[in-house]
Amino acid sequence: AYFRETIAPLLSDPGVEFIGEIDERSKTEFLGEAQALLFPIDWPEPFGLVMIEAMAFGTPVLAFRQGSVSEIIDQGVTGAVVDTMEEAVRMLPQVLALDRHAVRRRFEQRFSSARMATDYVAIYRSLLKRPPISEREMTMPPPRPVPEKRLNGQGLHGDRVRRAAETRGLL
Repeated sequence: AYFRETIAPLLSDPGVEFIGEIDERSKTEFLGEAQALLFPIDWPEPFGLVMIEAMAFGTPVLAFRQGSVSEIIDQGVTGAVVDTMEEAVRMLPQVLALDRHAVRRRFEQRFSSARMATDYVAIYRSLLKRPPISEREMTMPPPRPVPEKRLNGQGLHGDRVRRAAETRGLL
């Protein structure tokens, strides 16, 4: 109902072309030929894979500052991060003028599978350099000292426990 009542009427506006869902093969052509990706998100997106996909094709991204957007977009290199619609309109010409080869290079530096594999290997190597941990240390945390509980300056059971320990030669 929402799409039919709210979105569909907007699709007949001049300059609007509804594409719909596209498959992986079509996505390559679609993102690769786009002048820019507009990402007008309004919720805290945890990652934003579509931004990474666009940058993989050298397509710059114009996105709203939400969730992970600021961590993914390199301002002035791979796109622009904006706070308002007015700012987005103002920044669009700058985003369109970005060097698509630079966008692709930054994607390779930060998000490629080769980068990910290199980072994993570095983590594994750093773990191998650590001293070995004994089986006991891995399965059981070391015991923590338990502070003596006091009640009015004496043990929980008053002097009774202390006297019993003294009698048995424990103190």
